Amino acid sequence: MIIVAASQNKHKIMEMEAITKQFGMEIVGRDDFGVPKVEIVEDGVTFEENSLKKAEGVMKLCGKITIADDSGIVVDALDGAPGVYSARFSGEECDDNKNNQKLLEMLEDVPMEKRTARYVAVITMAFPDGRVLVARGECEGHILLEESGQNGFGYDPLFRPVGYPVSFGEIPPEEKNKISHRAKALIELQKQLEKLGKIE
Repeated sequence: MIIVAASQNKHKIMEMEAITKQFGMEIVGRDDFGVPKVEIVEDGVTFEENSLKKAEGVMKLCGKITIADDSGIVVDALDGAPGVYSARFSGEECDDNKNNQKLLEMLEDVPMEKRTARYVAVITMAFPDGRVLVARGECEGHILLEESGQNGFGYDPLFRPVGYPVSFGEIPPEEKNKISHRAKALIELQKQLEKLGKIE
């Protein structure tokens, strides 16, 4: 099954490809598929709303089954921030480093035991016939006191999943792809696809 990825984030596409190929799905990036470079405005207040907007928006542009991911990190001590604003947490000129530094600054006086957080991913698959599948995955953990590791992207160097002594930034990609929020969402999506009879 060939699916068009609504995301233009190459890191996300690589992670999804590494997981979905186990399910017999081949993901093609929207740029590689020739989808017009129309920006989908992510103005939803939930991961579900943004994921749906991206999936349906790109599906209408290409006419193919489309998969979209909206994800971020939810920090309890910050009342759920950065949440849906994770990618642009530090402003218009943000990048991973600036976002991580802002998060560390905001948690500067918060002790380790209260730095609980979770990565959330909501993956939506939109079909040309109007059907929509939505799958959510979460990975619980803590925000570290400083960045650690070079693997992954986003907040990975700061996020230590429950049951591990190190951050996502130090966990090998193949291991992360078994336990991550995105992996859990894709496994849930697989179950929904199997019920539809779309994959073996």
